[in-house]
Amino acid sequence: MKALHEIRPGARARLTRFVGGDRSFHRRLMELGFLPGTSVRLVRCVAVGDLVELEVRGSHISLRRSEASELRFELEG
Repeated sequence: MKALHEIRPGARARLTRFVGGDRSFHRRLMELGFLPGTSVRLVRCVAVGDLVELEVRGSHISLRRSEASELRFELEG
C-alpha cells in the first residue's frame, strides 16, 4: 500500500482503505466517490493551499494534502 505522496501525477491507483480521521470525514469522502476498490488518478499537486487534485469516477476533486494523506492506494498496471 502506498500513501498519496508516493504516487506520481498522472498515475492511476486503486483506493484500498482509509487510515486515521473521523467517521464523518470518511463518510464525506465516500459520498464524493472515494470507496475502497475505486480507481483514482492523481491529476496534480498544487503548492498554493497545499492541495491535491484527484480524478474519481470522472469528477475532479481537490483535497488538502493532510486529508489525502489518510488514504491508502495500490498502483494500477
